[in-house]
Formats: sequence, structure tokens, C-alpha cells
Amino acid sequence: MAAGLVISAPASGVGKTTLTLALARAWRNRGLRVQCFKSGPDYIDPAFHAAATGRASVNVDSWAMDRSTIAHLVSRGADADIVLAEGSMGLFDGVAARGVSGTGASADIAEMLGWPVVLVIDPSGQAQTAAAIAAGLRDYRAGVQLAGVVLNRIASPRHEDLVRRALNDSGIAVFGALPRHAEISLPKRHLGLVQAEEQAEIGKLIDEAARFVAEHVDLDAVLRAAAGWSPQPAANGLNVTPPGQRIALARDAAFSFVYPHMLEAWRAAGAEISTFSPLADEVPDTAADVCWLPGGYPELHAGKLAANARFRNGLRTFAETRPVHGECGGYMVLGTALTDAEGVRHEMTGLLGLETSFAKRRMHLGYRLAALAAPIPGHQAGARLRGHEFHYSTILAQPDTPLAVVHDATGAVIAETGSQRGRATGTFFHLIAEDR
Repeated sequence: MAAGLVISAPASGVGKTTLTLALARAWRNRGLRVQCFKSGPDYIDPAFHAAATGRASVNVDSWAMDRSTIAHLVSRGADADIVLAEGSMGLFDGVAARGVSGTGASADIAEMLGWPVVLVIDPSGQAQTAAAIAAGLRDYRAGVQLAGVVLNRIASPRHEDLVRRALNDSGIAVFGALPRHAEISLPKRHLGLVQAEEQAEIGKLIDEAARFVAEHVDLDAVLRAAAGWSPQPAANGLNVTPPGQRIALARDAAFSFVYPHMLEAWRAAGAEISTFSPLADEVPDTAADVCWLPGGYPELHAGKLAANARFRNGLRTFAETRPVHGECGGYMVLGTALTDAEGVRHEMTGLLGLETSFAKRRMHLGYRLAALAAPIPGHQAGARLRGHEFHYSTILAQPDTPLAVVHDATGAVIAETGSQRGRATGTFFHLIAEDR
């Protein structure tokens, strides 16, 4: 029987990912089988989880997924000794309107699976108030169980003593306290702007984090606090239809944001996936019946993509007879042009009329519910798709036929409708699941 825990915090930027990776690697170094998951729509952290554990990690999302889908996904942890679900944002942070099985909050996953929560608390600039925050989180929702806390970025032994005493008085277990240690921090450029597979040093960083955490955290106590867990049989598998029988998937540093559960679901349904690299000036597999361009960082490689005539011409030729779909960054590359952060305009493939710019950055972030006005590969017109949008580009032109009516999590209509022209389609959101 596996044991499960959720690693969460009062807010973002407190150290959840660092602690998750450190615990996973430390327990793996002891010979335990560790399985990680990521709560919420994040493309980056699952790759780091895999680097730490040697096992693929997937996203579980209570806003976009029903309980059966979540049960199916977490069942991969059945043969593990310990299962860690890394939360997103603060423990109870989600959207205002409930989705399929929750609001997207990490607490939803903790309650649904019965996994206790280990809170990462950063008491910088605080002492006893940190205990008040932890106690408030403990008592906020009856179905969520707090296992204890790990203190991060402790300033001094005196500081640690003050915080520990207050937590002990509140009946909250303290598993350990981490002094400030810049060498093991994994800054935003690693966890947001650069993917795990690009980090040659990521293994060393995780090893150092594991060594440091093992010195300051009672790993055995954390393990004992985990809840015994046996996966429940899922009535249904993943609610994902592959876009085709043979899929040409763009895959390189510019195109890497694909949810792992999507690729697994495509393969489970019998689809074959052949990858190609637009950055290497490669073209889609001519034997494929559909081409899929995921999101990523095309804005960082716009000049090279514009110069790769073989790729651009090959994609245009492919689109003459077969469907091509792009998500977010892939959608931008299907467009006419992309202006980078320096204001330089780069010609893209021109399969759609979309023009985007990063010269004036504006964040677009949130869950999306789209009702398709036209089909995309794998989904017919009228299908309702759940996904997530996160990018900084500004739309300069979106002249083609709107692909969908898109709402945010509150039900408000948004302008990023996606586009359709001929056999080319694109959306700004990344697909997570289709409504049943």
C-alpha cells in the first residue's frame, strides 16, 4: 500500500517545488519508490518531478477533471512507497466558480484522496504569526488534514525557536527548519522560463537540495505522517480523444508544453506519435494524418523559426491536405507574424492570420471553457473543452473565423477565441479534457 501526502503552502514562491524535489530524491536515495503529481495546470514541474524520481509525473486538476479521471491518473502510484502531490499557489487558492469536481485548489485533491498536507511555511519577517497562519489553514476546511509544517528560510536559531514554540503550542508538528541556503534555491528562471530537460545541472541541484533537506528535516516523521492509500478503481479512463491515428508532434525547446496525460491518453487510444523539431528545420512526418504544434517558447526562437524555410514550407504543404492545430505558442507560429520582446517582427508560417507581439507584455492567465464553433482534430463542432491559458503575448490581429466561444472560469466571455482557416486551427488555451 502506498502512502500519500500533499505538499502545499500559504502562497506561491514559498518553496513547495524545492521541498517536493528534495523529499522525492532523498527517499529515492533510500531505495523507496516515489511517485509525484502536480495539482493544477503546470507544464514545468512534472518534468522536474520526473528528474527527481525517475518516474513520469502528471497533472491532476479538480476544475477540469472529474473524480474518475483523477482516480485513473493517480492509480499509477499504486506500486509506489510514497506519493507526493505538489500543490499550486496557496492551499485553498482556486477559482471563484466550481468546475467539474472542484475549484482547482490543491485542497480539493487533498480532501478527495484523503492525503494529509505538509505545509511549507516561510516565516521571514514573522515569528509567532507564522503559527497563526498555519493554524488558520489547518482549521479552514474540515475535510483537509494538516500533517505538519516545514519551515523555510529561517534567519537564525533564535528565529527558529520562536516559531517552533508557537507552532508546538498550537498543536502543529514541525518536521524541520531550513536555514537560508541560496545554493539550493531553484529560481524562477529554472521553474518558469526554462524547462527541466534544458537544465544540465538540474540533477546536481536536486541532489544538493535532497542532502540539505535530509540534514534539517525528519524524513522518517514526514513519512509516518503520510496516509495509507490504495487507489480506487476508476469507472472510466481519461476523457481524451486523440487528434488522429498518426500524429506529427512538434517537440523541441520552442514546442514542449504538452500535458503528459494527453500524450499518454493518445497512445492508450492506439494513436502513434512521431516527433519533429521545427528549430532543427524538420518537417512533419508525411505519413501522419494530423500535425499538432504545442505551446512553448517560440518568442525566444522567433528568428530561427522565421529563417527555417524548410519547416515553414513543409508545414504549409502538410496543411494543404491534412489538419494542423496549434496551442498557444503553436498557435502563434501558425499565424502571420510574431513580434519579439525587442520589437523585431518575424514572419511565421502564415497558415492563419494571427499576429502577436511580446513588445508590450500582458499576462493572460486562467482556466478556459470553450464551445467549439468548428471542429479541431479529435473534437467535433459543439464540443465543450476545458483548458488553461497562460501567456504574455498581445494580439495585434486575429482576422480569421473564430474557432470557439471561450469563457473564463467565472463565465465571462473572453476575446481569445482561437481561429480557423482551411485545415488550420489554433487556440490560446492548452487542452486538458473534454466535458463528458
